[in-house]
This record gives sequence, C-alpha cells and structure tokens, in this order.
Amino acid sequence: MNEELTKNKALPILVVGAGAIGGVCAGFMAHHSLRIDLITKHEDLAQKITNQGIQILSPHGNFQVKIPAYPDLSSLTGTYDLILMVVKATDLEKAVKVVQPFMHENSAIITLENGICEDLVAKMVGQDHVIGCIVGWGATMHSPGVVEMTSPGEFVIGNLDNTIDPRIEQARDILSTINPCYISQNIYGTLYSKLIINSCITSLGAICGQYLGEMLASKLARRIFIEIIRESIAVADAINIRVEVFGGKLDFYSLLKGKSWFADLKRHLLIRIIGFKYRRLKSSSLQSLERGKKTEIDYLNGYIVARGREKQIPTPINTMVVNIIKEIEAGKRTISKINFEDFIPILPKK
Repeated sequence: MNEELTKNKALPILVVGAGAIGGVCAGFMAHHSLRIDLITKHEDLAQKITNQGIQILSPHGNFQVKIPAYPDLSSLTGTYDLILMVVKATDLEKAVKVVQPFMHENSAIITLENGICEDLVAKMVGQDHVIGCIVGWGATMHSPGVVEMTSPGEFVIGNLDNTIDPRIEQARDILSTINPCYISQNIYGTLYSKLIINSCITSLGAICGQYLGEMLASKLARRIFIEIIRESIAVADAINIRVEVFGGKLDFYSLLKGKSWFADLKRHLLIRIIGFKYRRLKSSSLQSLERGKKTEIDYLNGYIVARGREKQIPTPINTMVVNIIKEIEAGKRTISKINFEDFIPILPKK
C-alpha cells in the first residue's frame, strides 16, 4: 500500500447508497483496507453485505469483500471525515439531512449524483463542506450485492471555490483506489460539461425510449441535441461558467461555431459518430421511468431552465424536454420517438 493510502487507512468514511456506483466505490475502498461504513435502505442487503460481502466485478479484477452495512444510521456513532453521497438526486436533500449529525467541522460531502447538486448541498451544510465530483465510468447492479464496473474511466473532483488543499488531495488519493482521480480548478465548468451531455443523451433517451445509436440516427433528434447544447452554453455564459471540454474530446464551443451548411453538416456528423460509438447505451432516466420511478430531470435540463430564467436567457428546447418528461412521469404521455415532433415548431428555422 502506498504512503498516501497508508495515511488514510484510519480515516472514517461513510458511503450512502449501495447501488451500482455506491457498491463499486465501497467495495474497492474496503478491498484496499480503508475504514468504510455503508448505508443502504434495504435491511436484507445490509445484512448480506455485512455477513457475506459485496461481490465486485471489474476490469481491474473480481473480488468479494465484507463491509459494515446498515439500513439506517441509528447504529452509527461518532463522525466521518468523508461522506460519499451516491443516491438519486431526488433523494439527496433527505439524505443530507440524515447525515448532518455525523459531520464535524472539517467533514466533506462528496457528491456523485447526476446533474449539478452541489448548490443544494452547499446551502444545507456550507460550501466549505462540499467537494464536487464527476464520475466518468459506468457500473451496473446485476443483483443485490453483485455489482460490476462496466467501463473504466476516471473521477474529477474539486472544491467549489476551486482551491487545492490537503483535504481535496486526501479525497483524490482515496478515490484513486477505485479509478484514477484528478483535481479540477474549474469544477463547475467540469460539472456543467457533463450536465450538458446528460441533458442531451439521458433526457432525450427517456423521451423516445431508444438506444443512443438509433436515436441519433434521426436528424430531428440531432437537431434537438444541438439546440440543447446551444441553450446550455448561452446560460453558462450568463452565469460566468467556462464549460470544460467533455472527456477531453468534445469542445462545445467549437461544436457550435459557424452558421454555414458545412458547419451544420460537421455538427451532425460528429453527433452521429457519438451515437454509433455508444450505440448500445440506454438512458438511465429511461430505466428509471421503466421502473415507475421519477427521473432526475430537475437537476439536468431543469437546472439549465432555472438558471436561464434567473438571467432571462430563453431556453425553449430545454423547457420542452422538462415538460415532456414530467408528463411521462405523471402518466399523461407515453415514451415514444413521436414526442420529438413536438419540438419542430420551436426549433430554429433553417
């Protein structure tokens, strides 16, 4: 074990959420002998992880490890230096309230949810207690207590004021037991970059019910995709966020440059290539809807709409995305590619 990790062995860490991402995170950290407690709302799963262990499948190797797991916090005592929040964004506010008594003056909550949830957590516990985080890898739960890291990748973390201090370096070293972890000095720009991708891919996939490849084979879907990006960048400019290049490859500013037919052709070609490369990707919001659960739309396109409203920036396409998904959640609309036709009257004219 390297020197940095040895120093962190006794650090009390709480992982809230034992789904795919939470389970993988807790499993790898426990495998590296870090001091982990795990919270899951399912009592039978908590007992299984405690007594039999959680099974981890990954490109880095497969293993099974026991972790102290609890269905609630009534059995916990003391405080935690790091708290990893790995719950649905819709459950985050309630989860933060529950863990607040287990924080001390230097505790940090690391947010691993989709969308930009850091503002909410900062209002509740203070900006100094929040570390923003982007999860750039995938995971799935095959069955309770059996989780798989389906694709390797990286974490990007950062303090909300973009400073670098010993605590953020400590968090980097701990998360690096799972996948490489890097510190950003523009964390909101990095978070916003992933927000845009989720607002396009995850939300549009929930509206039409298609895998990404089939969806982005449609010119209409690609036009909507581009306008979500255009509105998102306009809002980012208004709130003084410089959006980072997504995944080190997709530069949204370059994508939007030019108004000629050739520039538009290049945009469509790039998006078509993305669709082909990740053609079997299924929207996580679509999976939520199929299970009869609410999506995280308020923290995705809804965030863009809300911030745009504050700055009087029009966001008609993102607003339509939010409205359609909320109608699907309410049972007033079905999931279908036909939903894309509702965007035609509000798309910019060619």
